Amino acid sequence: MTVRLEKEGGIARVVLARPDRLNALNKEMKDLLIQYFQDLATDHSVRAVVLMAEGRAFCAGSDVSTMSGFDPLAGRERIKHAHQFIRNIATLEKPVIAAVRGATVGIGWSLALGCDIILASETAKFGQVFKKIGLAPDGGAVFFLAQYVGVLRAKELVMSARMVGAEEALKLGLVTEAVPDDKLEARAMEWARDLAESATFALGMGKRMFHGAYEPSLETYLELESHVQNLVLQSGDHKEGVSAFLEKRTPKFVGR
Repeated sequence: MTVRLEKEGGIARVVLARPDRLNALNKEMKDLLIQYFQDLATDHSVRAVVLMAEGRAFCAGSDVSTMSGFDPLAGRERIKHAHQFIRNIATLEKPVIAAVRGATVGIGWSLALGCDIILASETAKFGQVFKKIGLAPDGGAVFFLAQYVGVLRAKELVMSARMVGAEEALKLGLVTEAVPDDKLEARAMEWARDLAESATFALGMGKRMFHGAYEPSLETYLELESHVQNLVLQSGDHKEGVSAFLEKRTPKFVGR
């Protein structure tokens, strides 16, 4: 199983479990994330959720080896389906804590940004690396970053594709806490226990209020993103970016 769901004492742990590929998301993982968070929404025994990962990376983005051969007619529906796990995490009316170590890039960073509390170990490194494979940001990245750090800084993170360490992410307001690597899971469970024992119905309603404060809404933004990303997936630059990544060479983009 590439994603595991574990439940104990009112807390659910959703664990990305593909460490040999740095937890890069394939279709099975996306489908399981959709299913698990959909089920957690109606499981009243669960009052808080921890999203974490096996191995030395949280999530290295989408699995680039699966990105070729998109059908333009079906592409947008495929993208919208993939977006569903971001929606399910962000709109879950229960606290969700991300426990992040190592590489957290591309849609993997979006996965963390959709959570309510983000704990970063000292090894965490975040990056909006989409331009390296000729893609626009995915998974609501622009929506979340613009809300958290403002448009100007968000553009810099996207356009530079530079990596951001845990301490800088904390200073920018992109993580809740930076913690020692060996304390990450313990601190995540400490947060989860505290939140699970609190008035979680009120917390869920508070999350609704935060979503209502954003304009446009996440739903509206992801609809726009599905159109944009479907176009970009058909571009020559994206095809070149994927080929260069798989061949371990520098891409030669032409801007088309």
